[in-house]
Amino acid sequence: MTTVLTPATPLTAADRCDRCNAQAYLRVVLLSGGELLFCAHHGRKFEPELKKIAAEIQDETEKLTVTPAVSGEDDR
Repeated sequence: MTTVLTPATPLTAADRCDRCNAQAYLRVVLLSGGELLFCAHHGRKFEPELKKIAAEIQDETEKLTVTPAVSGEDDR
């Protein structure tokens, strides 16, 4: 997916997909001025159509593959 990196506000767990209400990982700013939020699944599904109407796409799907550091006793 083609994305534009902007200083947009990061998406949070409170941001929900407009199709299925799952956590949103894509923000699509429309040429018309509105915005849509999508989970990774629906972002991929609608990608061809979104590219036609998007002014920019904020893609944070990399959050799905990042492994957070786990704190343990060995981290002293």
